[in-house]
Amino acid sequence: MSRIGKLPVEIPGGVTVAIDGNEVQVKGPKGTLAKRLAPGVSVVVDGKSVVVSKVVSDKQAAADFGTTRALIQAMVVGASSGWKKNLEMTGVGFGAKLVGEELILSCGFSHEVRLQIPSGVGCSVGKTSIELQSCDRELVGRFAATIRNVQPPEPYLGKGIRYSDEVIRRKAGKTGKK
Repeated sequence: MSRIGKLPVEIPGGVTVAIDGNEVQVKGPKGTLAKRLAPGVSVVVDGKSVVVSKVVSDKQAAADFGTTRALIQAMVVGASSGWKKNLEMTGVGFGAKLVGEELILSCGFSHEVRLQIPSGVGCSVGKTSIELQSCDRELVGRFAATIRNVQPPEPYLGKGIRYSDEVIRRKAGKTGKK
């Protein structure tokens, strides 16, 4: 049995959790999220907490048990305080700008890269930084990964787009003959 799945999810003030058949809906000050439950898993709202339990005792239900609890926890945190991802751009001429609902990246290519910002994601741009925020953790993470994949950081000079908390292992370059 999952150690994470056994723990109840605490519901903070201002957040409501509703279960409608096999769908969980979480409403809070930052937004509303909904997720379909996996078969074999049951969710019950018990006062100010959400309890996840297995209905069937097979291998797939055991795998979905902890995952469901973690997804509900992420939804509760997102609806109450939101999720943020920060990216940093390193390199000569690297920059970003917002034009309407598009993020335009200059990453050393011969052209600018245009990315459509998904609805529900807030984006702010600094000189060499990009900050993403939303109530949906999956959406923020997926869009941050899309931005990072435009020009991932390289290990020799460290140029590229990286997460602000990411550590790039640097390699030694070429050495001359002695």
